[in-house]
Amino acid sequence: MALLEVIALDARDAVAAQEGGADRLELVADMAADGLSPLPGVVAEVLAATDLPVRVMIRLADGFRPGDLNALVRRTVELRNAGAQEFVFGFLMPDGAVDLPVVTRIVDELDGAPWTFHRAIDHCADRAALRAAVAELPGLDGFLTAGAASGVDDGIATLIAEATGPQRVLAGGGLRLTHVPRLRAAGIDAFHIGSGARPHGWESPVSAEAVRLWHTAVDVPIR
Repeated sequence: MALLEVIALDARDAVAAQEGGADRLELVADMAADGLSPLPGVVAEVLAATDLPVRVMIRLADGFRPGDLNALVRRTVELRNAGAQEFVFGFLMPDGAVDLPVVTRIVDELDGAPWTFHRAIDHCADRAALRAAVAELPGLDGFLTAGAASGVDDGIATLIAEATGPQRVLAGGGLRLTHVPRLRAAGIDAFHIGSGARPHGWESPVSAEAVRLWHTAVDVPIR
């Protein structure tokens, strides 16, 4: 069966996503900045409201530069202290290469916890080099990617080409239901939705009905 990850902003979203059949949550704040770290109190509330796995964003500023590393490490510690056990992050250098020292520093703080390298990969200078550079880092089990900075419409061929790599491809970023059959046929079995779970926009909560529709679509067996 495929994995469906849904973006949650709060406990209400988490409850609705679980009701609709989500398999995992990505917990973020401030979607106007494309998803930043939530406050530790929100993490605790979400973890109390659902028994789904919750991947918590480690990111303090819009864009893909890490900013203040000390602040980033402090937030990571706070998130872990609030109960977070899974994470999502990824940082780039000005030249578009992975910021390996920063990524490694955060990984060290996670002490083996599972994590996803997020869509910074879609904005990097060399996807293959980035994947190779982080491949052996402890806990890494997938890449959240649209295949292109502009979204799945332009990146679907890249997603399909990377489907058989050592880490799981979590397809997301402009993902539509019409993309799912082709991605499933290529062997991709993990999908990430944000606006797809909110038919009335980001000002409205997650819709359990919308999540249920996606869950049905992605769980169609691969022929």
